[in-house]
Amino acid sequence: MGWTMTLKDDFGVSAWTRHSGNFLSLLLLFLSLFSIPAHSDIVLPKAHHFSWKAGSWGQCIGEVCGSGGFQTRTIWCIHMEGWTTHHSHCQHVEKPESKRQCFKVCDWHQDLFEWEISDWGDCVLVPFFSNELKVRTAECVTAQHGIQRRNIHCVRTSNRSTVSIRICEFFSQKPPVEQACLIPCPQDCVVSDFTSWSSCSKTCSAGLQHRTRHVLAAPMYGGANCPNLTETRTCTNSVDCPVAEDEYQYSLKVGAWSKCRLPHNKDSLLNGRTTVNFGVSSNENNSITLHTLDPHPQFRHHQYHHRQHALVHIRYPMSWEVEVGYQTRHVRCARNDGKNVMLSLCTKDNSPLTFQACVMPKDCQTSDWSSWSSCSKTCRSTDLSPGYRVRTRVMTQIPHGGGKQCPALEEKEACNIIGDLLPKCPRYTWRTADWGECHIRPLLGQQDRRRANISKLCGGGVQTRKTYCVQVPDDSAAHYRKEVSRPVNAWLCDGDDPPLAVQNCSIPCQYRCLLSQWSPWSACLHENCKEPQGKKGFRQRKREVLWESSNTLGTCPHLMEFIPCEDPACYLWQIQQKEKCIPTNSSCGPGTAEQNVTCVNTEGGDVPATHCVDDPPPTEEACEVACSADCVVGSWSSWSFCSHSCATKTAEGKQSRTRTVLAIPGKDGKACPAAPALEEWRVCNDHPCNVFYWEASEWGLCTEDTSAKINESSSWNGTSSCPVGVQTRNVSCMKMNAGPVINKRCLDSSRPETNQPCSLPCKKDCVVTPFSEWTACPTSCLPDNSTAAMQSRYRIIIQTAANGGQECPDTVYEERECDSVRVCPMYRWRIHKWHSCTLVPDSVRRGLSGSGEACGNGLETRGISCAGEDGEPANMTECLQWAGPFPSQIRECRVPCKDDCTLTAWSKFSECAGCGSSRTRRRSLVGRSKKKEQCLNEDWYPLEENETCPCNQFLSQPFGNWSACILPNPPVFKSLQGWMRHREVKECGQGLRYRAVACIDQRGHLINPTLCTDSGYIVEVCHIPCPLDCKLSEWSSWSACSSSCGSGLKTRSKWLREKAFNGGRPCPKLDLKNQVYEAVPCNRECGQYEWRIEPWSICTINTVDDLPACGEGVQSRKIRCVMKGAASGEEGSADVSLCDQEEIPPRAQVCHLACPNDCVVAAWGAWSHCPLQCGPGSARNRSRHILRLPASEKAACPELVQSEPCLLNSTCFTYQYRVSDWSTCQLSESAICGQGSRSRLLDCVRSDGKTVELQKCQQFGLINKLQLLESCVVDCPVSCILADWSPWADCSHTCGTQGHSVRTRRILQEAHEEGRPCPNQLTQTKPCSIRPCYLWLLNDWSPCTVEGAKCGEGVRRRNLSCVVHWGNLHESPPPQPVDRALCGDVLRQHLQQEMEQPCFVPCPGDCHLTEWSTWSSCQLTCLEGRSFESTGRQARSRAVIIQAMENQGSCPHQVFETQPCKGGKCHTYQWKTGGWTNNKRAVWCQRSDGVNVTGGCFPQKRPTTLRHCHPPCTKPFSHCTPSGVCGCEKGYTEVMTSHGFLDYCTRTPGVDINKKADVKTNSGRLKPRPSQANDLFSEWTLRPVGPDGRVKLWVYAVTIVGFIVILFIITLSFLICKPSKTSKASPPPQKPLTLAYDGDVDM
Repeated sequence: MGWTMTLKDDFGVSAWTRHSGNFLSLLLLFLSLFSIPAHSDIVLPKAHHFSWKAGSWGQCIGEVCGSGGFQTRTIWCIHMEGWTTHHSHCQHVEKPESKRQCFKVCDWHQDLFEWEISDWGDCVLVPFFSNELKVRTAECVTAQHGIQRRNIHCVRTSNRSTVSIRICEFFSQKPPVEQACLIPCPQDCVVSDFTSWSSCSKTCSAGLQHRTRHVLAAPMYGGANCPNLTETRTCTNSVDCPVAEDEYQYSLKVGAWSKCRLPHNKDSLLNGRTTVNFGVSSNENNSITLHTLDPHPQFRHHQYHHRQHALVHIRYPMSWEVEVGYQTRHVRCARNDGKNVMLSLCTKDNSPLTFQACVMPKDCQTSDWSSWSSCSKTCRSTDLSPGYRVRTRVMTQIPHGGGKQCPALEEKEACNIIGDLLPKCPRYTWRTADWGECHIRPLLGQQDRRRANISKLCGGGVQTRKTYCVQVPDDSAAHYRKEVSRPVNAWLCDGDDPPLAVQNCSIPCQYRCLLSQWSPWSACLHENCKEPQGKKGFRQRKREVLWESSNTLGTCPHLMEFIPCEDPACYLWQIQQKEKCIPTNSSCGPGTAEQNVTCVNTEGGDVPATHCVDDPPPTEEACEVACSADCVVGSWSSWSFCSHSCATKTAEGKQSRTRTVLAIPGKDGKACPAAPALEEWRVCNDHPCNVFYWEASEWGLCTEDTSAKINESSSWNGTSSCPVGVQTRNVSCMKMNAGPVINKRCLDSSRPETNQPCSLPCKKDCVVTPFSEWTACPTSCLPDNSTAAMQSRYRIIIQTAANGGQECPDTVYEERECDSVRVCPMYRWRIHKWHSCTLVPDSVRRGLSGSGEACGNGLETRGISCAGEDGEPANMTECLQWAGPFPSQIRECRVPCKDDCTLTAWSKFSECAGCGSSRTRRRSLVGRSKKKEQCLNEDWYPLEENETCPCNQFLSQPFGNWSACILPNPPVFKSLQGWMRHREVKECGQGLRYRAVACIDQRGHLINPTLCTDSGYIVEVCHIPCPLDCKLSEWSSWSACSSSCGSGLKTRSKWLREKAFNGGRPCPKLDLKNQVYEAVPCNRECGQYEWRIEPWSICTINTVDDLPACGEGVQSRKIRCVMKGAASGEEGSADVSLCDQEEIPPRAQVCHLACPNDCVVAAWGAWSHCPLQCGPGSARNRSRHILRLPASEKAACPELVQSEPCLLNSTCFTYQYRVSDWSTCQLSESAICGQGSRSRLLDCVRSDGKTVELQKCQQFGLINKLQLLESCVVDCPVSCILADWSPWADCSHTCGTQGHSVRTRRILQEAHEEGRPCPNQLTQTKPCSIRPCYLWLLNDWSPCTVEGAKCGEGVRRRNLSCVVHWGNLHESPPPQPVDRALCGDVLRQHLQQEMEQPCFVPCPGDCHLTEWSTWSSCQLTCLEGRSFESTGRQARSRAVIIQAMENQGSCPHQVFETQPCKGGKCHTYQWKTGGWTNNKRAVWCQRSDGVNVTGGCFPQKRPTTLRHCHPPCTKPFSHCTPSGVCGCEKGYTEVMTSHGFLDYCTRTPGVDINKKADVKTNSGRLKPRPSQANDLFSEWTLRPVGPDGRVKLWVYAVTIVGFIVILFIITLSFLICKPSKTSKASPPPQKPLTLAYDGDVDM
């Protein structure tokens, strides 16, 4: 089920149709809803008194939306007086229905209609809705309440047609139609203060003088009108007018010229007459008036109609013709009392000019409007600013003779204001090309470039890429592998920062590895201990890679070495512990000792016994416990160092061990073994000296792997990827110091890999952008002889070809000539001959002046037409556009009269004597003119003319400063290659600098500079000094290691030789000595040499007589200083000073050889370990065991256990790791910057500060967590990289000396570290050639001149003059007048300006208006200090001047006018008052800017100007004092009533008041007056002196009371201050305790 909607525009009805077969569609949707009228009353008369009244229909109610709804309304029966009654009083048959069917509106219907709301109208006062504002009676404080309305309609959304308002009310409430608003209070007219009074109109007797004021603000919002702007008063001169002087003055007064009209046909009769009226009632009396009738009105109408008809067919005229007519004016003689008198009283001899020839007015005519241009806003942008479109029309007829001026020739209107239907505006963004190759050369300084081998440089560098602006593609466009868009102008992307165009990169350096020390040689092992085979094995040692470079090229040296050996064993039986020997039969003698046997691997770890293939040693071993008389031999010593590190053909390694006799045998005891039995030798290091290792070459190039290619093709999933390859290397077994040998000599299981997978370089095709759009060709036409305009386009390579990809095209820049540029058409003015001089027609002349001679001033005209290049006639509009200034068509002429002065024609100009001279031409009077007085006046008729000779010599004058030195630009094509070339653009060298030249002619006028120089410049070669980089010395030799023992640093340095100049590379950070350092770790072996000891000699005992050789003795040994780790046979003794003298072992010691039957103990074992922290109270022990018990039980054995305390740095030591300082970041020798490494060394330090072997710390379980090697980066010295210079901009001024052209460049990469800094000059300025500035200068209006009369209607004129200046009118030299042709079309300029204005010169006695005042300052309408509107108003006015009181009745009304203005201010007005003087003061209104005004201040708040006393001062000799009470005049004393009011004034005795005695009324009683001193108290409220001059009684009382109070104070003071007499025994007086203790001791 669905609904369809049909809109019927002709009926304004909408209907919905339901798609179902059994439901008829509704014909009208809201016919039942809205067919009734808007009012609800339906009156159906039953009788004359009762009628039905129906209410409004209610809302449509229904279960579902559609036609099944119903609505109801209320029905009343009402009486004619308005009260409701029962229904039975009304006729039932005529009762309106109260229920009907309706269409219930659905929610989705509201999308079809909406409210259309207009803007709010003007605010109108509440009681008055018309435009007439009435003054409010109530006082307005801030603003008046008003109301404003707007129009609201319900419209269809589809076509905006209007429907009933009730449709929209179903969906939403109707918006308010009116709202309250505020209207500012009525603002009265505000005028300025009056000017000073004018001088008296007469110099004798009585006259008039006036003063005026002008309007500052016009009345608004019902404010009071402006008061009179003029005040007039009479003035009297002390000098009386002479009796003989005429009382009246007479002035010739002319009226305005009539409209120009064509003369009648010569055969037509003059139907008119000239009359002179001497009446006094009319202002036009005594004027000459020509009455004419038009004899052919129908002909004129037909002629006009014919012209209009012709304009339809000939759209633009082909020529212009000018018609000459005539005009007349009224002339009368005015007396200074305003009356007209006979004309002869004014004219004397010469009759006034009442006619003249004139040009018939022709209105400006224009063509029809062109069609509208396309809208400037063509797309929907984020801002809401509308676009605009323009249409133009051309002038087809220039105005003549005061015809209508041309209307606007261009019209602009907004378009696409909202722009919802427009496509979205294109967005622009930056794109980048691929990064270029990595280059290191830009990082090199001048000093490094001379030394470095560029081809071997590696490490950090820089690479660049091109940035360009493109239009963002539409989201719906397909995206390709690499997005390629057409480049556009970069300024379109100016809103965003361009992406980085420079980045760091690196070129791999030679492979570097940092390796650990070799491990000790392992035992002889099988190649594979899990599967042992054969009787040959290998001994091996290893080292580890501590750090390696990230370069993929190259490998580290070998990490494992091998030595072949015989009888390898991966697992061995080891006797872990031997138990005590237990004799078999007795306490001594032979016995057995048990021993613990385990199977261990080569590292000493226990493994299952099954791993050891040989038979295990026996668990019991035969031993012997010495009896008391047996010889006791000690245990074997450890094996000595091997004599050779490996076995050769001539030598093999041996080592020995010894044991000593501890006790000699007794009688019958077992004898000691022979001396050879006390020493054992064995072969050691019997492996040959041949060391083998695997050597791997560098990996080869990545080649295609055919097997991988097959696999890839079989499993390809549709995504392209770079092919997988393989690279190989050679691996061979090498013999140390010999060369390659067969591979069997090396351990095969540790052989390095010979193959590894790799990625083949991807095949890359060249990718270029499409060509940019062709640059725009000139839109205007070009002259015929100009050079052809060119346009260009370019494209950008964003990916270069690589690995066999498609190469880039050869052409990335194209240039061509513009095809569409048209050549300017050639049109010229065709000038016709001048017609004869046209005068006013004879009939007009005779009728007005009575003169019959056809002579005098007239007008000449000529026609002009337009001709094309081929001479064919063309439309005048073409010449207006292309032919330059149009020639004049009118000029004044004169037909000589018989009384005119006659002169010869001008002679030719005399020859010029050279530049700066002048030439002359002459003429002379002819005939009777030589004797006429007026002809001899050379001011009127000059007989000689001089003019300056033309001069072609010009002065070239340099002007302004030199420009900066400008280097030549690279060609445009090269600059498009990406700015990888920017490094090669030199910033120094030879350039050019420019200085503008002013070209001046002989008169000092500025002229075209090409007349002096070809280019308008002085060009000079200049040089920009090249930058010099900072120079350092070579590296010094390495210093000694900073540590005498252990790890330290050694350094070398460079020092400063030359500082940087002219923006060269700065020096690196130098220390105070101007040096820079490099530090590397070093290590001085603390134990390079060690003490090597030999076995102790036999214990030598000094025997006495034949006693047995036992007891204490001495034994010795040899010690040597040898290199650590040297074999005993290869060691060689070194100087003993090289070994640690503190640890020198003893060369001799006391020994003890036990006697028979003595107790024999073994040598002391090693001391046990102290705790790691060597804590207090800890101890260490050592022990020994009994080898032979004593024969006697009473004999005791020596102690078997010894203990001593653990003392720090004596018997106990702690150990810790210590690292050296970091080295500086170490790079490859061929690198300047980039990735490197820094290192430090590790030492093991004993608690007493001695550096020991690292194994010591390891033995104590210390774990090194300190990092000894880390990567580091040396920042690259990136020099500043700049973009290309922009093209030179247009000159800032087209003429004058202020013009300059600018070009700029931007920084693409700031300098970093020691890179060359960016130059300060990112903007270059070049002066423009100094061209003369020609300007039309509009002169001031001339005074009002009346031609041929003293007063009346005249004209004021102003002239256009062409001046040349140097670009600034207000600076020297001032503008100088030149030929008007240099400024352009004079006539066209005249058409654009008002050159004449009518004016009026008042006659003596005339009542007239003043000139317009200047515009007042811009004032805003403000409400409580805030602007009520954005546009202000300013006013000006004309006041009325009365020259004769008799003429008051003919005075015009004063006028004012306003105009809108911008930049106005809010003004407030405030009453100001002056000081009181004789109970009067000045009160005036002042504006907030300090201007005194009339109006603006509230009259109700005006302060009083007079001060009054209440009650009034009516007593004789009284007056109102400034304090507002009545007082007496000087010389009188006030006598007051009991209520404080003045009773009367009495004369003060001794004061002379004779002058006023006869003035005052005699109603007052003159009583004797006190002294003049009473005046002193006249202003007091309580006066001490009475009206009779006596002191009042209360004054005496106050004096007595005051005296008593003073006496009391003196007595009290004496009693308090008198010292008290106290006895010695009495305690000191206690100070009273205050309630607030302040902590003072004296409280």
